[in-house]
Amino acid sequence: MITQKGKLIIISSPSGGGKNSVINALMRRYKKSTRLITTTTRAMRPGEEHGVDYHFISRELFLEKKAQENFLEYNEYAGNFYGTDKLLLEELLRTYDIVFSQIEVNGRANIQKAGIVHLAIFLMPESLDVLRERIVKRGGLDEHIIDERMDIAKKEMEQSATYDYSVVNAEGKFKETVDKVDAYVRGYMDDTAISEE
Repeated sequence: MITQKGKLIIISSPSGGGKNSVINALMRRYKKSTRLITTTTRAMRPGEEHGVDYHFISRELFLEKKAQENFLEYNEYAGNFYGTDKLLLEELLRTYDIVFSQIEVNGRANIQKAGIVHLAIFLMPESLDVLRERIVKRGGLDEHIIDERMDIAKKEMEQSATYDYSVVNAEGKFKETVDKVDAYVRGYMDDTAISEE
């Protein structure tokens, strides 16, 4: 069992749903917060950085770490592995008041099974059409992969009912989205344990 000084806040969304942008905005509001960086075997996208967006590793190394039980939870998504490093999470929860994580729905279910206390918020798109447009705009994916992402998104959105809260991330209303998520985070936290700017 992980000893928790800080609080784990999970923010999930379908691919293209805006979870990373929301987490980045929240981290600017909370001084003693950090992001739990997921380890993945997927290829780095343009503009991403190793150790900032994800820890990018080979499939072989991931499977080796999995065999050594280094991951608290792991999942395969769209042909790539994603995992939460157990030791890294322990270290961050000892050091920070808030640890934000953008793990997806299956990863969140595994965190629950592991008995790790957390707040879970799901970011919903306005519609599947809007979500598809966002994914297309990001570029780098063919139609087949986009269709696969959309199928996964539908299943994830169905599972959003298991989360503590659901927030619609509407186009052109990013600040409102962040404010809503922030209100849930503040409600969850003990005010005396938060160091704010």
